Amino acid sequence: MMGKAAAAVLTLLLLSAVGTQAKALARSAIELRCQCIDTYPKFIHPKFIQNVNVSPSGPHCKNVEVIATLKDGREVCLEPTAPWVKLIIKAILDK
Repeated sequence: MMGKAAAAVLTLLLLSAVGTQAKALARSAIELRCQCIDTYPKFIHPKFIQNVNVSPSGPHCKNVEVIATLKDGREVCLEPTAPWVKLIIKAILDK
């Protein structure tokens, strides 16, 4: 019986690890570590982006992080060096 419970817990942990690509960590971890595990590699049209948060590098994380909140509520980490991401950031700063 104990083996089945351990297998179920292990399966849940494995499934949660599979779904972490290019997602931001929970906001509670903001001061302690990087929020982005990986970055989303493809172009996202600005009409699907609701908000963009840029976190500069610092003691919590050596990387500049760009986290976009999409209109469907998902948070996606973007590659800060990608030309289209730089254009979006520039457009936001120019407003």
